[in-house]
Amino acid sequence: MSDPKPLTMKEFAPEEQPREKALRKGCESLTIPELLALILRTGSIGNPIIRMTESLIASNGGSLHTLARRTLKELQFTPGMGTTKSLQVLAIMELAKRYYLEESSSNPTIIKSSADIYSLMRMQIGNEPQEQIWIITLSRRNSVINRHHLTTGSAVASVFDLKRALKRAILDEASSIVLCHNHPSGNLRPSPQDDQITHSLQKAAQLMDLRLMDHIIVSAEGYYSYSDAGRL
Repeated sequence: MSDPKPLTMKEFAPEEQPREKALRKGCESLTIPELLALILRTGSIGNPIIRMTESLIASNGGSLHTLARRTLKELQFTPGMGTTKSLQVLAIMELAKRYYLEESSSNPTIIKSSADIYSLMRMQIGNEPQEQIWIITLSRRNSVINRHHLTTGSAVASVFDLKRALKRAILDEASSIVLCHNHPSGNLRPSPQDDQITHSLQKAAQLMDLRLMDHIIVSAEGYYSYSDAGRL
């Protein structure tokens, strides 16, 4: 006797059919679990796809930012989420990230506050599992010239290349720079190493007639600004 096939969305009650709901009202009418169910399509024995996606979202606190931090193995902890479905979820999150980055890079941004910097960098590094250091170069009007990825380190530390940071700023003919890095732990308190990097870059930038506008520590949930804290 062959094993029964997984339930498809067509076999659900009408109210549990994301495809039909999307056709009637548009994809914007779907909940996050319903959107995922529409893409993943089939559940497992005794575990319909909508129940699976509801469980997946619930186990991540209802947050897409939390979901985006999950590894392939972590996604598979949700019952029914095998390798293929887990890869599909990772692909969805990567597409969302690339869309945001493409959208933000297509429009020149003028930095007016630390919140503007955070908005620019949150999707780039807020959910990264390893610490990354970036530099943003700015014109005299504080419009973004470029964003440069300098280094990637472990989950707790990254090696900062002062010369490379200054080189990027000089090549971009920048007037000001912003230093950004993420804390994968979510703890936004600056470390002694963060303080040292900030002061070293500020001093070196002054010698090159550059202004260090800010140093932002980023997580998915918030940020810390050296400038807002009066430390620049």
